[in-house]
Amino acid sequence: MHRLSLYLAFALVCLGTSTAAEPILNIYSARHYPSDEALYGDFTKSTGIRINRVDSDDAGILARLKAEGTGSPADLILLVDASRLWKGEVEGMFQPIKSKILDQAVPPQLRGKAGSDGSTAWFAFSTRARIVVYDKTTVQRTELDTYEALADPKHKGRLCIRSGSHPYNLSLFGAMLEHLGEAKTQLWLKGLVDNMARAPKGGDTDQIRSVAAGECAVAVTNSYYLARIMRSDKAEDKAIMARLGVVFPNQASWGTHLNIAGGAVAKHAKNPANAIRFLEYLATPGAQAHFADGNNEWPVAKGVQIKNEALQTMSGGSFKADAISISAIGINQIKVQQLLDRVGFR
Repeated sequence: MHRLSLYLAFALVCLGTSTAAEPILNIYSARHYPSDEALYGDFTKSTGIRINRVDSDDAGILARLKAEGTGSPADLILLVDASRLWKGEVEGMFQPIKSKILDQAVPPQLRGKAGSDGSTAWFAFSTRARIVVYDKTTVQRTELDTYEALADPKHKGRLCIRSGSHPYNLSLFGAMLEHLGEAKTQLWLKGLVDNMARAPKGGDTDQIRSVAAGECAVAVTNSYYLARIMRSDKAEDKAIMARLGVVFPNQASWGTHLNIAGGAVAKHAKNPANAIRFLEYLATPGAQAHFADGNNEWPVAKGVQIKNEALQTMSGGSFKADAISISAIGINQIKVQQLLDRVGFR
């Protein structure tokens, strides 16, 4: 049997198809957070819809959908990066969603492109900020009040950051390209390379720990990685937070960059109504509060109150977020990669 046919047979056995006796929902998810298990369980308990899930990363999920084609068992796609949601949309991997509940809950800039019939390709359900942490013993907060300041020569040898091609950075750089234009963005990226304390490596938590260890003095991270350390009772994590300061950049201009986690209904979904029902569930106040309390993400639904002290403390209670459209960030991805190659940002 052909390898793809074998895979499809295996996927169908693992995920199954819906029956009248037992409604199901087949999810391809890039969210690998233990706290999400409660959301899946609560949804099944309240609806009777059984969830089958395949976990992968964003790129792997999109590649799998393309390979499976019309035979894909996937109903719902959960991704954790804005540019990958945009990519799935423009490559026709999602089907239109029409939901008054989601339209009312999710702000327009946190959705896919609107169709002529009022439908939408995907919806965000949580956000995370791309923030800056610094060593309070060697750096002043006022030296880092913008993303542009990261390229200032005064920070030469100070910066730790993960790979430029990682989706979190590509999305930030795509936003910077939209704000600054190509020439200034290339100079800015070259400045980041010149200021690196070491070659990019590791994840965001590694960057945070490198600042605390004195390997570098400034780092870029997603907010929920820092919140995890802030909420830890471990002595070593308390020591990290005693040394670190936090900046939400560009509060006096366009605002701090947000990346998103979002969901879409797969183009060839066999259970699209169940998929939409799950997305609507994720927009409820209870599920939205769970994203904040369980995984240190900011809710997207209007009016949701959060009790996560770490999120409140790091942001000072509120912050100005960049309102740039996800489409603009996605469109800029190819150009950003070209700029990274030009300046040697690996």
